Amino acid sequence: MKYSIKTQLALSFASLIAVILGLNLLMNNLLLEKFYILQKQTDMIEIYNEINQIEDWADYQSDEFEENFRSVSDANNVELNILWVDREGNGLIIYQSRDNVVMRGRIEGYFRGFQGFGEDSQDVLTKTDNYIIRKFRDSADATDYLEAWGKLQSGCYFLMRIPIQSIRENVKISNQFTQYIILAGILLSTFFVWWISKKITAPIQELTALSRRMANLEFDAKYTSGGKNEIGELGRNFNQMSETLERTIAELKTANNELKRDIEQKTQIDEMRKEFLSNVSHELKTPIALIQGYAEGLKECINDDAQSRDFYCDVIMDESAKMNTMVKKLLTLNQLEFGNDVVDMKRFNLTELLCGTVQSAGILAAQKNVTIHFEETEPLYVWGDEFKIEEVVMNYVSNALNHVYENGHIDVTVERTGDKVRVSVFNTGAPIPENDLDKVWIKFYKVDKARTREYGGSGIGLSIVKAIMESMHQECGVYNCKDGVCFWFELDGSSKGE
Repeated sequence: MKYSIKTQLALSFASLIAVILGLNLLMNNLLLEKFYILQKQTDMIEIYNEINQIEDWADYQSDEFEENFRSVSDANNVELNILWVDREGNGLIIYQSRDNVVMRGRIEGYFRGFQGFGEDSQDVLTKTDNYIIRKFRDSADATDYLEAWGKLQSGCYFLMRIPIQSIRENVKISNQFTQYIILAGILLSTFFVWWISKKITAPIQELTALSRRMANLEFDAKYTSGGKNEIGELGRNFNQMSETLERTIAELKTANNELKRDIEQKTQIDEMRKEFLSNVSHELKTPIALIQGYAEGLKECINDDAQSRDFYCDVIMDESAKMNTMVKKLLTLNQLEFGNDVVDMKRFNLTELLCGTVQSAGILAAQKNVTIHFEETEPLYVWGDEFKIEEVVMNYVSNALNHVYENGHIDVTVERTGDKVRVSVFNTGAPIPENDLDKVWIKFYKVDKARTREYGGSGIGLSIVKAIMESMHQECGVYNCKDGVCFWFELDGSSKGE
């Protein structure tokens, strides 16, 4: 690329670093010496304040003063002379940090011609009522100095100076060293910025290639460089977008296939509707035919005796009851499937409900020489619609009675696991074919149609059970055992205090 991000980043950062280092060198050349001199002025003022605290001029000649000032002198390269004036106005130097004839002459000269710290204000840096600080060049040694001259509260005069030449030499050495650092910094920073820009742009170049492949619908292309920065996040978003696009296209293809299958299944749905109507018609046809036949027999007085008439009426009433039961079950199932039936969730004693159901079925069980076992006696509280759960249990028990072997037994058990309570209804009898286990919940589905006709089953009861449990968002099921079949359902358990 003609204008690559890598080159632009490298040049931009290298130029920025060069400008910063160049400004640093320029500031050193222009201001470093002034800063040093300002710092030395501050040091001289601090030294003045220290020696100005001494009130007795004789203390300047003490060993303690000599020791304290020597440490200051060594640290700052300061020379100090102190001149004492007697009553006759004669000046006597009572302290000098170094035996410097020139400096002794200068303080005596300043004293002799002292008039408000002198008239010459050239190169004056700081001037107060007590002292003056200025720069001057000593012609004796051709050296520039920073000089402080003034009067102390003890009545003595002082002269203090620091050579500036050493400051200039330090500034010169510092600037030379800074130049080398700047040159090395520019070279190192250029290399480092080039390396960083390469690390930054490599993922971008990978993303560019990735976007090109995605444009060609190559969804197996993935961003692999990783990283926790914004580019890494962008790469992960690219991968997610690639997966989303691939999934969306797959879903579109799936939806297209499902649409084709739905079109193909439209005929099957019509056939299912026809089969449903046929099942209902078939279930109603026999009782209607019987009712019609026996009603015609009564009308034509085929049998005049009272016993025959009672038999005809009993048949009509029995078949009418079967029709009424089936229609009610269909209405109940329709309400459950379409959500029109309100579920009244309450906390109730499941043990009491099961005991009542088992007792109600005891007469029918005795007629078939079948025993029903339910041994739970402790109260067991659950959440659910009590009347609908009673219907579920009745359907399970009725189904068990219809399929249990003669002289067999039915076991109703309760098992608590965690916060769930499972009720199981087992009956001895023939197992349900494995292919039919999932179909027993379908309306009008009958595993053994010949046996179903014997007890007048409609094939709706288990469909109602499934719809009731789904309305309460609970599970139900069936499985084969070694010597029979077991139907079960689950409810949410509840402690007595809830």
